[in-house]
Amino acid sequence: MRIGVLTGGGDCPGLNAVIRAVVRKGVASYGHEFVGFRDGWKGPLEGLSRPLGIAEVRGILPRGGTILGSSRTNPFKIENGVERIKDNLAAQGVDALIAIGGEDTLGVATKLHELGVNVIGVPKTIDNDLGATDYTFGFDTAVNIAMEAIDRLHTTAESHHRTLVVEVMGRHAGWIALHAGLAGGANVILLPERNFDVEQVAGYVEKRFQHQYAPIVVVAEGAQPLEGQMVLQNQELDAFGHVRLGGIGQWLADQLEAKTGKEARTVVLGHIQRGGTPTAFDRVLATRLGLHAIDAAHEGDWGKMVAMQSTDIVRVPLADATRELKTVPLERYAEAEVFFGS
Repeated sequence: MRIGVLTGGGDCPGLNAVIRAVVRKGVASYGHEFVGFRDGWKGPLEGLSRPLGIAEVRGILPRGGTILGSSRTNPFKIENGVERIKDNLAAQGVDALIAIGGEDTLGVATKLHELGVNVIGVPKTIDNDLGATDYTFGFDTAVNIAMEAIDRLHTTAESHHRTLVVEVMGRHAGWIALHAGLAGGANVILLPERNFDVEQVAGYVEKRFQHQYAPIVVVAEGAQPLEGQMVLQNQELDAFGHVRLGGIGQWLADQLEAKTGKEARTVVLGHIQRGGTPTAFDRVLATRLGLHAIDAAHEGDWGKMVAMQSTDIVRVPLADATRELKTVPLERYAEAEVFFGS
């Protein structure tokens, strides 16, 4: 069987580990042939591919990003997009696809499966917000990067007696903010799951200064003030209808400085969270998911996504991954209620 592999959406640490596992087991154990499609769904849409064998995946386990490239191409927004994908797969003799991606990439994969394309999905997102899986690879690395930044910011904040607001990624789900904030000892953690009261956050900040410590506030990019709106960089939409978020950190720092009289600065971690070497956890998880993905493809169990549930890797319907985003269940973190600015 000739199998195509693609990585779509935002890049994250661990993508190359999945590619490596799929190809190595697929060739060595099953004798399958692989082709790598470039730049997400743009690859099969435009017939952009590259060889993908054991030689091409040597040494890529510790590398961040993706050797196949990525994009946010949505073939369902392009005229005759599905027909072009089917024609290009046939022209290159590709029998099936393994799509590695998040909500948008796997949403396309789900629709293509319903239209007769043989697809297996692998869940990827640093936001950890895909349904049907307990963890996605890339999340652990992003949390550790954010935690290390918070650790470093504590000392400079205390040296200058200022508030530091750390903006992390998280459009609809605050998993990165929650885990990094708790692990890094932040004083306030603001999530998209609950709108926050600026006055209350300012109260937490002032209390921290009363104890002769400088406060750290962690805010997810999608967090919103009470009866407020998301802070947007612009109103332009991408191919999947998403606006570009950014700016809540600076807005919040300005508010806190005005309300407390203490200097406040903002650190936006942005794409730093996506880059660099994956953690050991993400390397192992990505490898396990890749191994199970090629097993599913070999068995012809199409329309499935490999997922981590508890410590097991299982198969679930692709549609389950994107039916409902996995947000932070705040009731499970009642012991940390004070951190959420509620």
